[in-house]
This record gives sequence, structure tokens and C-alpha cells, in this order.
Amino acid sequence: MKITAEQEKSIITDILTKMDVSPEHAEIVAEVTLDADLKGFTSHGIGRFPQYVKGLKSGTIKPRGDFEIESETDSTAIINGNHLFGHYVAYKGMELAIEKAKETGIGLVGIHDSNHFGVAGYYSDMAIMSDMIGLVFANTEPAVAPIGGKIPILGTNPIAIGVPSNKHYVSVDMATSASARGKLLEAVRRGEQIPENVALDAEGNPTIDPEEALKGSILPFGAHKGYALAFMIEILAGPLVKAAFGTGVKGTANPEEMCTKGDLLIVINPSQLGDVEVFKDQVDEFIAEVKATPNVFIPGDMEVRNVKKHMEEGIEIDDKLCQQFKDIAKELDMDIKDIFSD
Repeated sequence: MKITAEQEKSIITDILTKMDVSPEHAEIVAEVTLDADLKGFTSHGIGRFPQYVKGLKSGTIKPRGDFEIESETDSTAIINGNHLFGHYVAYKGMELAIEKAKETGIGLVGIHDSNHFGVAGYYSDMAIMSDMIGLVFANTEPAVAPIGGKIPILGTNPIAIGVPSNKHYVSVDMATSASARGKLLEAVRRGEQIPENVALDAEGNPTIDPEEALKGSILPFGAHKGYALAFMIEILAGPLVKAAFGTGVKGTANPEEMCTKGDLLIVINPSQLGDVEVFKDQVDEFIAEVKATPNVFIPGDMEVRNVKKHMEEGIEIDDKLCQQFKDIAKELDMDIKDIFSD
């Protein structure tokens, strides 16, 4: 079945509100979750939502409260997320980074003791909308074995970069592994296989079975290059921001464990280096050169296409996910037949 963007936001906010989540927090979670589905990052969209419900039930996600700024300078800050929704903490953290970049040219905000924050590109988009460059790094529970090893130590460690432009949406949002862990979880739920050259089982053998892959490890993208990026992000989003690292990172996949991941948000203000309009014009000139050959894509083009498609055609919900929502609604004594009909 398919649901509309409005229906997705409505069901998420209604369930969270019913679970005593702060309305502001619920609204941000719904916005970020919908953003993932519209862009085509279904592994971080509504399919991930039942995980958040489990986190609320187990107490690893706090429904109300606020974060704490532990230390701060004109350009930097370290935030303790106090185990609130990662979406809310990252949103507020990016707002703070943007404000600092307006004043000093750069804003750098580190976050620890937060939670899974959905799709990283939502937060780099926030910088774009302020005519700034946004960079987002995060570490996750171990899922990737170092090159030559078979025991997961590194996370899928995403990176997102967004750049302002006058004519284009310029954004990259990707895991440093061959697949995001969420795509494996999604494949398990849908009863699908995963592509070859994505993961190894617990014995270090190639597998296309997502359940075996989750017991084993995901390969880094680009072999040693993806591994090197994941390694560096583990440090930037771990020790640098007072978060856990390596096998100490927990709670991004298992919602019953307190989350120990970290986030690093960086905002660069081009107007502090020159005329921002000239910068954006030059970005567009570069893109025009790249697109001079027909059918050439830039980072962000597929997301633009996906948003248009999903706004027009709706967002696909598989049968198992639909049933999960019905079970959640039944437990909360909610009527959701207008969205998830029998």
C-alpha cells in the first residue's frame, strides 16, 4: 500500500504524542523521517520508526526534556543530548552551528549521549537553506570489519555534505559502508536478499542473506578507501565529541541499549570568505560544466527526482511494516484505519 506525505507525518506525530513525547520533538522526528522517505532513503524513513517506539518503551529514548551545552566558544560547542530523540538534538545542534557560523564564519558542534537521528542529509540541508555549507558526521554500532579482519569494529559511519547553489540541490548523503545497516534490516523485514559484494557472514564468507550479514559484517565501500573514511569518522564522531568509539558504540541498531554514538556538525559560512552570490554562481558554473554531457547526474539529482515522485505517487509501505503500525496502534488504543486500512 501507499500513504501520502501528510499521512506519514500525521501517524508519526500522533503515535509519539500518545506516548507523551514533547510536541516539538515529535514534529521534528516526523519531519526528518518523512524527509528520508521522500528522498528515497527508505532504510532511515518510516520503516525505522518502530525502532524508536521500542526505544521509548525501554527508556533508552527520553520523551521530554532538553539537551545540555557542556562547553562553548564563539565557534564551537559540545552538547550532551541527555538521551532525547537524536533528531531533535541534531536539529537544535545544527541550528546552533548555523548561528555560530553567521558570527564567526564557522560553527562546529559535537554531540554525545543522543540517539539515532534518521537521515544525515536533513541537517546539512539546514545549512544550505541559510546559504551555508553543511557537513555531518556520525558513528554507529559496529557493523564493518577492518580490512583484513572479520570482527565488526567500525560503524557504517555516514557523511553528509550540502552546498548552496542558485539553480541546483547539491548534496551527498551516504554511509561509508557498502550498504547502510538499515537497508539490511529493511531486507530482512521484506524477505529480500541483498546484492553481492555487500556483506560477509560471521565466518567471513560473502553472503546475500541479510540475516547472516547482520550476524557478520558489512563491507566498506571502495575497499580500503571506504575503510579509511569510516576509520577517521569514528574518531571525529567519537573521542572528539566525548562519545564512544569502536565496540563501545551501542544503541543505534538495538533500541534496548542506551545509545553511546556521537555526531559532529560543521557549518561553513561562504560570506565570511567572499561574496556568497559569487560563490553560488561559481558552483552553478561548475555544475553546468559537469552536466555539459547529456544524462550526467550530480549529487542531489536523484533525491530531487525521488521527492517529486513520492509527493505525486505516495510512499510505499510493505505488509509487515503496515502490520507493525497496526500492532503499535492497538497497544496504544489508537484508531489508524483511515491510514492503515484492513
